[in-house]
Amino acid sequence: MRPDSRLSRMLHVLIHLDEAESPATSDAIAAMLGTNPVVVRRTMAGLRNHGYVRSDKGHGGGWSLATPLADISLLDIHKALGAPAPFAFGLANDDPDCLVEKAVNAHLTHAMDEAEALLRERLASVTLADIAADFQMRLAAIGH
Repeated sequence: MRPDSRLSRMLHVLIHLDEAESPATSDAIAAMLGTNPVVVRRTMAGLRNHGYVRSDKGHGGGWSLATPLADISLLDIHKALGAPAPFAFGLANDDPDCLVEKAVNAHLTHAMDEAEALLRERLASVTLADIAADFQMRLAAIGH
């Protein structure tokens, strides 16, 4: 199964939008991500519905930030993307009467729930401004 990289990709886009001097078109974002502009519009529409970006039509239009980076956490964007499951593995439900399967599923469910709670806590503690600051530090380190 291919990993879901929408969170990483949208964080990337949002940092670029913050750095941009003008709105970015869906075509430009699609070229940056190596995807189709329709995919960009669909994904960005979800972020717009949550108030993180805005879109302007016409000449000079495109996508821009609607919320300061310091007010957006990684968890906010994760939720705006539909809160995709963080784990690629699932539980077996081949024999609901099997006690071994029940025991395995109970322990895996508990472990995944704990791991997901920890991940959500960490995502909530990091803002996009933190990522932008990291980017600026890396940029300064290479002398640009």
